[in-house]
Amino acid sequence: MKIVFATNNKHKLSEVKEILGSAYDVVSLDEIGCHVDIPETGNTLEENAHLKAKYVFEHYGLDCFADDTGLEVEALHGEPGVYSARYAEGTDHNSEANTAKLLRKMTGITDRNACFRTVISLIRRDDSKPNGYNETFFEGKVNGKIATERSGSAGFGYDPVFIPEGYDESFAVLGEDIKNGISHRARAVEALKKGLSADTSSKIGE
Repeated sequence: MKIVFATNNKHKLSEVKEILGSAYDVVSLDEIGCHVDIPETGNTLEENAHLKAKYVFEHYGLDCFADDTGLEVEALHGEPGVYSARYAEGTDHNSEANTAKLLRKMTGITDRNACFRTVISLIRRDDSKPNGYNETFFEGKVNGKIATERSGSAGFGYDPVFIPEGYDESFAVLGEDIKNGISHRARAVEALKKGLSADTSSKIGE
């Protein structure tokens, strides 16, 4: 089955392909000739995932899924949340700057509890619907805490400072094999995989 993943992030693409397996031919935005920086103007992860998937469907007519992920830190009242990719002022998807800002804001804070949450929007053609498509949402979440400093070189984004629950090392130290089995995105993609192979009319999180 060929399906578009609305991303050009090679790390995310590789992670998702590994989880979905060979039954799915997952292609990136670049592979369908989409070089537009699709606006992520939503106020929630759900809205951003929807905007990206809908853009691909409307402009290319292809079944598509898109994700948005947020790191939610309790002591920072849910920051960076929906702004995780552009947390540092004047930047976009600058992992180093975003992580540096997070660590600065966490200086002296003992409550390090946090969670990563991923929401996936899956849009597939459905001519019986007024808008021409059926949309299903899937969610994955992993609890953990923010480290006091970076460690490890695997992964991307906030991986060097996020320690998942049940472990003593960051995602970046644990490596892709372990992360792909327990991460927020892994859990959301596993739910997506079930939805693709069954009834995609299920509700979010099922």
